[in-house]
Amino acid sequence: MTAPEHPRSSPVPLHRLPFGEPGPPRPAELPGGAPAWLVSRYADVRQVLCDPRFGRARLYAADAPALSGVPDLVNDPDLMFNQDGPDHLRLRRTLRRAFTPRAVARWRPWIAAIVDELLDRLAEQRQPADLVAEFTLPLPVAVISRLMGLDASARSRMRHWSEHAFSDGTHAGEQVESVLKEFAAFGADLLAERRGTPGDDLISSIVRSADEEGGIPEGQLTSLVCGLVVGGHDSTMTMLGNALLCLLGEHPDAWPRLAADEEAAGRAADRIVHLIPLGDDRGSARHASADVEVGGVPIPAGAIVLADCGMANRDPAVFPRATLHDMFAPLEAPTLSFGAGPHYCLGAWLARTELQLALHRLAVRFPALRPAEPPGAVTWRTGTTSRSPQRLRVEW
Repeated sequence: MTAPEHPRSSPVPLHRLPFGEPGPPRPAELPGGAPAWLVSRYADVRQVLCDPRFGRARLYAADAPALSGVPDLVNDPDLMFNQDGPDHLRLRRTLRRAFTPRAVARWRPWIAAIVDELLDRLAEQRQPADLVAEFTLPLPVAVISRLMGLDASARSRMRHWSEHAFSDGTHAGEQVESVLKEFAAFGADLLAERRGTPGDDLISSIVRSADEEGGIPEGQLTSLVCGLVVGGHDSTMTMLGNALLCLLGEHPDAWPRLAADEEAAGRAADRIVHLIPLGDDRGSARHASADVEVGGVPIPAGAIVLADCGMANRDPAVFPRATLHDMFAPLEAPTLSFGAGPHYCLGAWLARTELQLALHRLAVRFPALRPAEPPGAVTWRTGTTSRSPQRLRVEW
């Protein structure tokens, strides 16, 4: 099995992507043709993501095959996601209290206030209006900016940094490298500023925790901050845009229930995150440090394993077909869309809260919201790890 086609050659909405049947681990290929193993059953994918013998750091060794043809933030060896063992734990501990359910619950009132303010502005727009420009992008940008204490100039450059940090190959390599250097300098300056003048923002908390922890290279801290700046809004924007494309286009009957019941909106957010991947490339790569048996198949030491979370999330042995596409059915098992094990997404609870509040309050405020153009007319914003509507024109 080869890697998925480039997003531009498969512009179907992500909720319509075809998925194969999960099965035992089998040979596959990386985009450059290097051999790999594809793991697709739910139990097998969880094993790969949770077993410390499958790591990320060795993917970036000098003799490792390239995972991407262009420079990007995702494949920065200093990124927390690409660290293993003690190095990873030291970085993760700097955020240990930042994104807990209790912390996010304290933020809920002001996140709701941002949602309502954006909906007030949307109501004033001429129809058809663009939901991406007016809602799905500014919401997560405003949330992460408040959490990190970013000023207006940083907010205005956020999309520029994201487009290059998660480049899909349409930008020249030299241009991407130049923008990433500029972005890294911004992150380093931000860390230095908060060391000198700490506040109650997330970056100041990271600085304090890192100083208490000790032994964290400055390059890793800079990559952590940059990853939070762009990843903290890009993923949520992607999830929300794809969710609205799916709900408004194919589940209009769900809209009244989203408005009537905030808890139901939370279940719908869970189900949508579970079913709709961030992008076309569904394999989360790991390197086997030892011989390991997965699903009855021996995986040799040194092998690269692609854990297909999208296929695993549709494993009929865990997620019955009868409820798979029921927007309001509670998930039968934890979704793998946020990963699992030591690299489980720290921002999962924040993303779920933003999605729940956005869907519920949008449905309350605009009960007649509907697409102004067919799904086939959607133009796509593509990136290394994500794809979402560039515009989403709606009427009400």
